[in-house]
Amino acid sequence: MSTVPVPASKLPDLGTTIFTQMSALAQQHQAINLSQGFPDFDGPEYLKQRLSWHISQGANQYAPMTGAAPLREAIAEKTAQRYGWQPDANSEVTVTAGATEALFAAISALVRSGDEVICFDPSYDSYAPAVQLSGGVLKRIALQPPAFKVDWQRFAEQLSPRTRLIILNTPQNPSATAWSAEDMQQLWAAIADREIYILSDEVYEHICFAKGGHASVLAHPQLRQRAIAVSSFGKTFHMTGWKVGYCVAPAALSAEVRKVHQYLTFSVNTPAQLALADMLRNEPEHWQQLPAFYRAKRDRFVQALANSRLEILPCEGTYFLLADYSAISDLDDVAFCHWLTEHAGVAAIPLSVFCADPFPHKLIRLCFAKQDATLDAAAERLCRL
Repeated sequence: MSTVPVPASKLPDLGTTIFTQMSALAQQHQAINLSQGFPDFDGPEYLKQRLSWHISQGANQYAPMTGAAPLREAIAEKTAQRYGWQPDANSEVTVTAGATEALFAAISALVRSGDEVICFDPSYDSYAPAVQLSGGVLKRIALQPPAFKVDWQRFAEQLSPRTRLIILNTPQNPSATAWSAEDMQQLWAAIADREIYILSDEVYEHICFAKGGHASVLAHPQLRQRAIAVSSFGKTFHMTGWKVGYCVAPAALSAEVRKVHQYLTFSVNTPAQLALADMLRNEPEHWQQLPAFYRAKRDRFVQALANSRLEILPCEGTYFLLADYSAISDLDDVAFCHWLTEHAGVAAIPLSVFCADPFPHKLIRLCFAKQDATLDAAAERLCRL
């Protein structure tokens, strides 16, 4: 009897993500799940009504590969309103199956065998596999808590003739920090004379509490000529299961991304795209008020944890808090998160999984995109530690 051949893996070091592991552990122990980053409340009623309406009207066949025209136009208008520059809806805006697909398509389109890609650790876990599959070499620059600020001299020293792409994420998951307009200028100063592109993961663009607001590559006249900016409707409208995102890039870069996108997913859920277009046009106050909405949740959770032995780090954006647990345990962060889920009934994410180099700090990530009752119950359990 013949055996089934096992192919040599292109990603031999990759296993199940920590998010899946911790969510499964939370379910097993009936713990409050503050690990995986998704809300436990629903999105806007108007958005759901428009989805139902478009389905009933027969908008159930393929959308154009680049995205439904009403949505691309609404994205271009929102970009102009938010960043003072309007991309061309036809050639510079592409709707994707979530931000993750946009990131993968962008990396696949730009990175060639042997190219060097720079990212900043702790970094979101989807970047490295996409770079590896494209034959690129990932160079990580470790940022240090609590500020997680880029040392621009060190950054400049990491650049080489092989540097092809810089991946940045602001507001940053998992550090909950945000780049400033000055950071963007420093980045431009470092790469202006080199043929280097930027992939800017801005999925939390509307969940930013930094003093200067969200600094986007799209607001920087020079950087946006080299950049692919990625965003997520799942984050903005509390509908992560819809998996609709988009990227904005110059026409030449968009054309390359679309070559990958058309054979990766081809097109995205049609009625959802049309519903999102209606939402952007008719209820713009939702995204405009989102910083205040999540700031209130952040502040409530921080206040509820005031009497705990956790040290809460500053949060400039995203819907995550970092907490230092050194006063509670000597366990490493992975072991502590397992212990916390099993014995305290709260699931969190260890920060070390976002880093390639050893990360000695005792930090965990907690998601506050939850109903107030969920946050209060989790804080009560954490305050007992």
